[in-house]
Amino acid sequence: MVMNIENYLLLGLIVFLLVLLSAFFISKLAVDPLEEYVKNLQNLSKETLHELNLPISTITANTQMLQKNLQGDKNFKRVMRIENACKMLQQRYNELDYLIKMQTKQVIKEHFFLDDLVRERVAFLQKIYPHINFNVVLTKNELFMDKIGLSKVIDNLIDNGVKYSGDSKVIDIVLQNNTLLIKDYGIGMNEVQLLEIFDNYYQVNRDMQGFGIGLTMVKRFCDENSIELIFDSSPNVGTNVKLKFKKIQG
Repeated sequence: MVMNIENYLLLGLIVFLLVLLSAFFISKLAVDPLEEYVKNLQNLSKETLHELNLPISTITANTQMLQKNLQGDKNFKRVMRIENACKMLQQRYNELDYLIKMQTKQVIKEHFFLDDLVRERVAFLQKIYPHINFNVVLTKNELFMDKIGLSKVIDNLIDNGVKYSGDSKVIDIVLQNNTLLIKDYGIGMNEVQLLEIFDNYYQVNRDMQGFGIGLTMVKRFCDENSIELIFDSSPNVGTNVKLKFKKIQG
């Protein structure tokens, strides 16, 4: 009787192992083609991105050469529109390159000056919001981190400041003592709203685009890069956002 029980247990164990092995091989057969597909897709993305770099560089170089010999305001404005469009393409190129590197877990940290990056982002956003007066005061500040990711954070915070600035049309941007301040004089938020701004898709005013999932991404980036993120806001007074950086990392 004892032997029969042992035989049954042994048979049950063998059946269990066979089922487990079968499940493993079936899942591997299903996953391997998917992994191969993702790998091929990543390779295609890299190759396509590489091919895009040449025409973008060619257009940029030739528009700069054309500007030297242009005559007439109309022709100059047309070439400027081409140049601005090319800069937007370059921006998208950089973002795609960044996403590919993120997905393939490549190291994307680099040394750069935060004040130069802020000037670059303000110049870009000034073209989108020509009616806004950006008061910019910057001191030299060197960092070692994900530059493109940080530029997206800065864009998001300034963009939100503009969209919620109300009638003031003024945004202060100050960099000193390893702290970047972005300040608007708009509608502001109360304490309850401040507690909810990092929730996915939350918006202070649902008639406006802004905040939403953007601040969730901002907070995630700051947490991952040891940046202290501070919000201070009052209704009908405005909002202060501070990014506090370590002196230099790396």
